Amino acid sequence: MNTDRYIQKIGTLIAENRQRKNLTQAQLADALGTSQSAINRIESGKQNLSLEMLSRISEVLSHNIMLLNKTGKINFRVSGGHKLSGSIDVKTSKNAAVALLCASLLNKGKTTLRRVSRIEEVNRIIEVLNSIGVKTRWLAGNDLEITPPAKLRLEDMDITAAKRTRTVLMFLGPLLHQYDDFRLPFAGGCNLGKRTVEPHLSGLKHFGMQVEAEPDSYHATVNVTTGDHTIVLTERGDTVTENLIMAAALSPTKTIIRNASPNYMVQDVCFYLEKLGVKIEGIGTTTLTITGKKSINQPVEYAPSEDPIEAMSFIAAAVVTDSEITVRRAPIEFLEIELATLAEMGLRYELSEEYPANNGRTRLVDIALKHSKLVAPKDKIHALPFPGINMDNLPFLGLIATMAEGRTLVHDWSYENRAIYFTELSKLNAHIELVDPHRVYISGPTNWKPADVIAPPALRPSVVVFLAMLAAPGQSTLRDVYSINRGYEDLAQRLNRLGAQVEVINE
Repeated sequence: MNTDRYIQKIGTLIAENRQRKNLTQAQLADALGTSQSAINRIESGKQNLSLEMLSRISEVLSHNIMLLNKTGKINFRVSGGHKLSGSIDVKTSKNAAVALLCASLLNKGKTTLRRVSRIEEVNRIIEVLNSIGVKTRWLAGNDLEITPPAKLRLEDMDITAAKRTRTVLMFLGPLLHQYDDFRLPFAGGCNLGKRTVEPHLSGLKHFGMQVEAEPDSYHATVNVTTGDHTIVLTERGDTVTENLIMAAALSPTKTIIRNASPNYMVQDVCFYLEKLGVKIEGIGTTTLTITGKKSINQPVEYAPSEDPIEAMSFIAAAVVTDSEITVRRAPIEFLEIELATLAEMGLRYELSEEYPANNGRTRLVDIALKHSKLVAPKDKIHALPFPGINMDNLPFLGLIATMAEGRTLVHDWSYENRAIYFTELSKLNAHIELVDPHRVYISGPTNWKPADVIAPPALRPSVVVFLAMLAAPGQSTLRDVYSINRGYEDLAQRLNRLGAQVEVINE
């Protein structure tokens, strides 16, 4: 979202709340000690606003304007059944961005992240960082500048923002060597069942951190242990691995992490820390050897790589609408198994020559998708830790299975609830058989029909329903798409540029 559109959105929200208070522009102007013309410019999106002015407006309207985007509902009205064409660039990784925001807490110097996606998940972490004293500033081209204070104000943490994201759990690793007693709110994010935090706590205890669950928070106490560490993860989780890497980064001795995730966001964190002087061996493998530094204080610039999950979203959009598009800047290392699986189902595509991402390390390609006639796979489709099918890509493979001739078993073993969300596609005429909370049979090909659906309270299932609506002739509505905005920047507008017809409706 560019600055002008952001200011416009704020202006609209101010106008809506002024009207709810039954105030005229002149009355609001009087309360603020300004002119009616100034209020008109603000509500028209033609006036830059200071934080002080936003705070004063919030007081007069009895509503925190900075939180309106969390409470107001946004819907997508979709006119489906249209073919897509053209090319679309994959934006940088959402999961890498939020991890790097947490990792920036390790550095007392200024961090500049290049081409960060301006999404709700990033916004929530920025709000948390700002509340504890970190200064952030958006620069041209979606670059984000992060400047930490001499000492964080953890007691001032924005609890509301923190509870809306699981990412705050990744503050544990960066804060471990800096504070001996602190609290973090319970992690939120997608509603996908009980995603245990025990692997995080089990790994971090090797550095001397103990965490107790209190009614609304995790209470961390730290008595740092010195010496080398060898940690074997019982779960090869992405965020678990990132938390331990960040803890090891400020440990000047050697840390070995076995059964580490080598996934894309983990690699981005490693590449960033290497630029800060942390020595990391084994990047891209399941064994990492990290030699940290006692302190880190240096300016650094880093460009996170592109998002393989977004790339798979666009692949699914092409398949479900039977369209030929080119997905550019796709990180092929993290899509190869998915593409091989789809090729066995009959998907036709061409890959360009490889070229490097802006971080200089990740391999990118352009994927030209062709008209294809798909058949159901002989075996079930299920996810595995990298280099298997990505957990977050499994919902899109399930969507693609709705277009395949035959019956596909999709096994989503890693979450208690997520497979259930496939049944939402039944509202659009897909044939879904729920076997249990982890397994569904999907029969195709689907003759899509429009529907009015409330978006599931989880990111990937919401996008799956949205993409299915693109294929359904007629008008569909997807209500309350906050989950989608958590992980995608301007998704509807970008698909519209390919020929989709999606209208964004503010309630």
